[in-house]
Amino acid sequence: MRSPRRCSRNGCPRQAVATLTYVYNESTAVVGPLAAFAEPHTYDLCEPHARTLTAPRGWELVRHDGEFAPPPPTTDDLVALAEAVREAARPAPPPRPEAHDDLAAHQTGRRGHLRVIPPN
Repeated sequence: MRSPRRCSRNGCPRQAVATLTYVYNESTAVVGPLAAFAEPHTYDLCEPHARTLTAPRGWELVRHDGEFAPPPPTTDDLVALAEAVREAARPAPPPRPEAHDDLAAHQTGRRGHLRVIPPN
């Protein structure tokens, strides 16, 4: 199952609810609602870090004024959860019976798709 995105701040275990983006050519930091996808040059933040973030000296900070709510579960999350429940409920396969013929005795060196072929 895909885990929810976490805050980018070191050591913070909270779920991300906001995205921080830097607009370098305008010396602006923007904190807005959580982006739909994680991007390489953005940072996901939890609510406490999104609310208390300060911009570098000489930069402007634009912050979303509304609520930072966690994103709703996606259908991918629900499908993954259903598959995990099905997998956990599936009974364990029965143990394989030992074959007692000569061919089985010669196949002890089997690895992956390779096997030992007995001499004729």
